[in-house]
Amino acid sequence: MELRDQISEALKQAMRDKAADRLSTLRLINAAIKDRDIDKRAEGGDAGDAGVGSDEILRILGKMVKQRQESARAYEEGGRVELAEKERSEITVIEEFLPRQLNEGETAKAIDSAISETGANSIRDMGKVMGALKARYTGQMDFSSVGSKVKNRLAS
Repeated sequence: MELRDQISEALKQAMRDKAADRLSTLRLINAAIKDRDIDKRAEGGDAGDAGVGSDEILRILGKMVKQRQESARAYEEGGRVELAEKERSEITVIEEFLPRQLNEGETAKAIDSAISETGANSIRDMGKVMGALKARYTGQMDFSSVGSKVKNRLAS
């Protein structure tokens, strides 16, 4: 089942279960996907009836998780624990549709593999390595933290 269909089914099930918080988060996910569909059509892309693909949806979901993590951190610093908890519960729902995150060892192995595949040997080749990682591991790793690891690996 395609990712878009999984999200739609989860939305319908949340409506049946009358799970208000889950339903709210799933509607936010659907809205973000539809916004991207509209943007793609406006750019002249070939979104057609199908809309954006699963890779783009994974990027959208990853961005949504990152936004909520930042918001939760800000709420905690501001002493708004209840709002931070709401953000964390949204993260839990969003992460249901993301692939399993790679652990540190798997991430290091993926970086080494991408470096050897691209033939990278200096910091100037970092873009190639990051491109290879994003093509293969979208939604499975946090690329903001991976960037510094790639940079350190290429610098040594």
